[in-house]
Amino acid sequence: MAILFATLYFILTLLPYFIQICDSETTVPWYESLPAVAMDYKVHIDPGKEDCYFQYVNPGATFYVSFQVLRGGDGMAGFAVRHPNGQIVHPYQWRPNADYQDQASTGGYYSVCIDNQFSRFAAKLVNLYLTVIRYDQWDKFTKEVEELNLSVGNFTESIKGVERNINEMLQYQHHTRGRETWDYNLLEVNNRYVQNWSIAQILVITFTTVLQVYFVRKLFEIKNARPRA
Repeated sequence: MAILFATLYFILTLLPYFIQICDSETTVPWYESLPAVAMDYKVHIDPGKEDCYFQYVNPGATFYVSFQVLRGGDGMAGFAVRHPNGQIVHPYQWRPNADYQDQASTGGYYSVCIDNQFSRFAAKLVNLYLTVIRYDQWDKFTKEVEELNLSVGNFTESIKGVERNINEMLQYQHHTRGRETWDYNLLEVNNRYVQNWSIAQILVITFTTVLQVYFVRKLFEIKNARPRA
């Protein structure tokens, strides 16, 4: 019995530490150790609302974010970026698209806010694109390989150049894809407008024709009058 109580006491003593370790592991983002992260979102912003999103950036990494309004209202929204130190590095601007880039971040959580408060009735569909690139990781890999007495400086520089080019192409594809979606949504809106207007005109013409035929027939209608006895 004494051994049982001692075992239970030991388990209950270590349980809080185990829970604390598990919580600390689960709260750490899984992508913090990756050399490059790219995320593409489509978010719905209600009229008169503002939504903010937070992205962790490693110290020394390159942070890039862009947005583009795909559908809704006048096709514009407010966009702002707040630095982890609390400073607004990209002030609010009411535009259809905008972007921001920090070449050497000090690290921390950036706040990206999309504002639709000027639009009281129309919701907005916004495409949000974020990338976090850690170019310093290539230098780390170079040092690790140099410890093995291997000279791969040119190869590493080539890989870094390829990664930069890929990142630029991803940004270009994001803008192109967003523009294509915006054009498609505009085409659908115009198509619905033309269809609804055509149906309305057909109904008006049909009603007018029926009304004209009715009155013309009334003009030529002859009433049969019976003679009085």
